[in-house]
Amino acid sequence: MRSPAKIAVIGLGSMGYGMARNILKAGHETWGADINAARVEALQAEGAAATALAEAAPTLDAVVTVVLNAAQTEAVLFGEDGIVPRLRKGAVVVACATVAPDFARQMEARCAEAGVLFLDAPISGGAVRAASGELSVMASGSADAFAAARPVLDATSATVFELGDSAGAGSAMKAVNQLLAGTHIAAMAEAMTFGMTQGVSPELFMKVIPQCAGASWMIENRGPHIVDADYTPRSTVDIWPKDLGIVMDIARSAKFGAPLTAAALQQFLAASGSGLGAEDDAAVAKVYARNAGIKLPGDA
Repeated sequence: MRSPAKIAVIGLGSMGYGMARNILKAGHETWGADINAARVEALQAEGAAATALAEAAPTLDAVVTVVLNAAQTEAVLFGEDGIVPRLRKGAVVVACATVAPDFARQMEARCAEAGVLFLDAPISGGAVRAASGELSVMASGSADAFAAARPVLDATSATVFELGDSAGAGSAMKAVNQLLAGTHIAAMAEAMTFGMTQGVSPELFMKVIPQCAGASWMIENRGPHIVDADYTPRSTVDIWPKDLGIVMDIARSAKFGAPLTAAALQQFLAASGSGLGAEDDAAVAKVYARNAGIKLPGDA
């Protein structure tokens, strides 16, 4: 039986908090870190260690970074108070943010210089599956990195795709997933509001389309948010200019045309520019509704 590990989770947002809770539930000694002190205190109230992360760093087996982007990942790993220089040799960084493959490879190389393992491990599944410990992980790294990260992976995921023996492959696959996810959300919003112009209510849309060939996971997951006029952020509008921007950057460097991604990106940029950036990403439908002069559920 595997002995409990010492694991820190940096970034206790909608995904990271659920992951940290499941690591705790699995019996591992767990530390949490976030710019929001209330999130750290809440995790400590559930049993996380109360000692300072800086003090614990030399004893840690794994550090999981569940932050917004590449800049934040680099800052928590190698910034002024970066954790990598404090880690023991053989500890592993499990990096979960959506980043460009080249950036993941750079982080792996810099960790290796410090004697620290690195797993390129972007995640998918949203806050609900993070809370239930059923994430999908698109991971790549050395056999040693996978072995060291196993307590994290076992506690937080239902499926781990092992995509290669070095960083980059995991982030490449996440970019493919985000291309589809972002365009599917925009397509859902476009289809639902198009239907409204033809007398198809959002409620009827959600009754019929999930049973038809035009269905998608994003329709089934995000469509109810519009029907319920509930834009409480599970995943925000502002995630998509970042993630689809990464896709477009990769496509540009590969000299690959991605017109559907570009169109979806523009809709999310319009939503963000309209002040909707902090709302649930289903709020991109408000851009379509405004342009068409129609009212979504909940509109006065």
